[in-house]
Amino acid sequence: MSGTLMAAALLGSAAAGGVFFAFSSFVMRGLTDAGSTNAVPAMQQINVAAVRPPLMILLFGTLVVMGAAVVVQSRDTGWSAPAVIAFGVYLVGVVGVTAFGNVPLNNELAAFQAGSSVDAWAAYAPGWTWLNHARTIASLASAGLLAAALRVG
Repeated sequence: MSGTLMAAALLGSAAAGGVFFAFSSFVMRGLTDAGSTNAVPAMQQINVAAVRPPLMILLFGTLVVMGAAVVVQSRDTGWSAPAVIAFGVYLVGVVGVTAFGNVPLNNELAAFQAGSSVDAWAAYAPGWTWLNHARTIASLASAGLLAAALRVG
């Protein structure tokens, strides 16, 4: 049972990393290349569309499944350091960074009104992208740690 949960968490973490990688590597670049007047409303709409079940289940469901896998594995075979570390990395580096980094920036961008003299995209994109890089790395590191836990367990 713990192996199945661990594999599901590994897939979820890797998939989340893939989503974040796509944004970091070419979506944000494409929006930046489109210019602030196009990028801001596009990202505002992306942020609305993102808060729906597919991404929310991937993001938070992975955390729940990973937590369950760690608990079940600890009960069955004892604590697995790679699995516990994977959970911590995902909790802090993905969920924490999302909640306390990306979401507040998204909320600031949502409040931006067109026609302002502020270049909202220049203020938003670099910080948001850096945080997204961190989420990418954390997701993929968690997936790697879970793979190690599966090999050991």
